[in-house]
Amino acid sequence: MTYNSNFDIDAVMKTVGTVGAKYPEGTPEDEALRIVSLALLYVRDIQKLDDYREYFRRFFTYKPVTIAQTFATRDEADTWLASGEAKDGDLVKIADQGFIVIDALKGLKFVPTRLPEELAPPGSQ
Repeated sequence: MTYNSNFDIDAVMKTVGTVGAKYPEGTPEDEALRIVSLALLYVRDIQKLDDYREYFRRFFTYKPVTIAQTFATRDEADTWLASGEAKDGDLVKIADQGFIVIDALKGLKFVPTRLPEELAPPGSQ
């Protein structure tokens, strides 16, 4: 599902109010809705809504990088590459080094790249 990071805060608050009306005051659901509503209003009031929108966008579009295959040796990796199982964009680990599979003019090949554990998490720069 795609989420709109440019949401209308007033429409969100109205929806939260509609949902909240279904729960009696003082219930855990009522408390949770009040907390999230107030947090969103607070972000707007301190003029950090644009920062929140960017965080929201990154949160819902971030896709973790995963290693497709791990090989102890380059020979094992080359055998897999030739097997037809590899696809363009696959990230592999060969003898603790990162490689990405690319579709070159002469077929698939490995190109050195950094492994996920070598990359900084989103927002930490």
